[in-house]
Amino acid sequence: FEPKMDVLTWECRSCWSPPEVMSKNSQSTRLELGRVPVMDADQIFYRALVTKDRRFDGRVFFAVRTTGIYCRPGCPARTPLRKNVSFFPTAAGAEEAGYRPCLRCRPETSPGTPAWIGTSATVTRALRLIDSGVGHHGQDGLSALVTRLGVGERQLRRLFLEHLGASPHSVIAIRRLDFARRLVDETRLPVTEIAFSAGFASLRRFNDAFKARFSSSPSQIRKLKKSGAPTVTTQGLRLTLPYRPPLDWPALLEFLRGRAIPGVEFCSADSYSRAISLGRATGWIELRCKESTHALELSIHFPGTDQLMELVSRARRLFDLEADPLSIAQQLSLDPALRRLVQAYPGLRVAGAWDGFELAVRAILGQQISVSGARTLASRIVEKFGTRIALTTPHPLTHLFPSPAVLRTADLTKVGVIRSRALAIRRLAALVDDGKLQLTPEADLKLVAQLLLEIPGVGPWTCEYIAMRALRDPNAFPATDLVIRRELARNQNSGAPACWEPWRAYAAIYLWKEGATRAKSKK
Repeated sequence: FEPKMDVLTWECRSCWSPPEVMSKNSQSTRLELGRVPVMDADQIFYRALVTKDRRFDGRVFFAVRTTGIYCRPGCPARTPLRKNVSFFPTAAGAEEAGYRPCLRCRPETSPGTPAWIGTSATVTRALRLIDSGVGHHGQDGLSALVTRLGVGERQLRRLFLEHLGASPHSVIAIRRLDFARRLVDETRLPVTEIAFSAGFASLRRFNDAFKARFSSSPSQIRKLKKSGAPTVTTQGLRLTLPYRPPLDWPALLEFLRGRAIPGVEFCSADSYSRAISLGRATGWIELRCKESTHALELSIHFPGTDQLMELVSRARRLFDLEADPLSIAQQLSLDPALRRLVQAYPGLRVAGAWDGFELAVRAILGQQISVSGARTLASRIVEKFGTRIALTTPHPLTHLFPSPAVLRTADLTKVGVIRSRALAIRRLAALVDDGKLQLTPEADLKLVAQLLLEIPGVGPWTCEYIAMRALRDPNAFPATDLVIRRELARNQNSGAPACWEPWRAYAAIYLWKEGATRAKSKK
């Protein structure tokens, strides 16, 4: 460390995203890329450990050789000596090296590590599939994973070791046990049910794996909880979904509220709820923000627990909880014109989609008409072709969105959809129903764009909007959007500057937010 240097800088390397670096003279942070570092990454991480800087949660994990335990940088335990500490970009890498998670700070529950710049696209897709529950059933599960990815098992293992420092088997095992630990901590579900919902084939294997990782059995872990913990059943599970602050929860709700389909979705002043179906089962979920703990509270009203992992994964994607807002803001602030918006609206996220097909239909309806007009048409489609559901408690949720099998033959002109868009939706539904088009985050972006553009009436705006929200492409950018073009013109930009990459989708959200704020001020 050179006393004359005001800011510590480091060069982005390996597979993790670069963290902010503490300023010598203040608590402010700044990140500078492309310069020779004055401290290596491990020294910077150790400074974060000494200061208990919780902004590094999920970005890096530290392991203590003398105890065999790994923790978050913000762990309240006594700071270990530098010589005894090793750093890992992922929890999987720490466990591959033989460390077990700390029972005090619970590093396995820290917000998920984002898709790093430069990380293999195959690894990113694999992680998304694993989060959705693919690959969680022994060797057959791993075979299903490599089949979905279209690569060999040896190639996948090489990529995982290169980018994550752990094998696919290790990552899958850790995700399964992390999810099981969450259910043990936050619910009163029977241990047997937890084991099967986490993908274990037998209770004995689950207990052995759980004890090997946490040095305690599920029942012992539960005894650590406070005695007054509420009893929760499968008809009303409550789980916490951590995120990296800041999160602009009101802005997310405002965005979803304007596009919510009546009967399928509902936004109150502080919560979001929607009707859901997985397989043949139906139910509903509700999410609220617990800002004090940097987490969303997810209430699940759904029969059974065998699809809980996919349900939680979808909920996290819907609210973009894997995002790293500080890194995104740092990159977008390189553009002076956008820096003002980043500072004015901290913590904006790109709202995802519960179901890609539903979002795509909604996008086609929204072409060249207002947001409220598209919402009205979507409401009519749901009322006419959706599946009515009966909830056990009074709620404004009344329908499930119609399936591709229903809409591929539906005459949408009867509910006011113009003929060209009705044909486009029917063509879209046929492609999805036949399995030719997948509108999920792990889908191939180029193939999806190619198939969508072959549908008459579907243009670049629709493709980019679907990529932003359904496919979770952080670099998607609907450049032809009227509001975005207007805001770019105000900033004297002819298009999206190169410095916005790879976060152009977030730049679009900032521009939409500014456009909406400007429109309100004129009323």
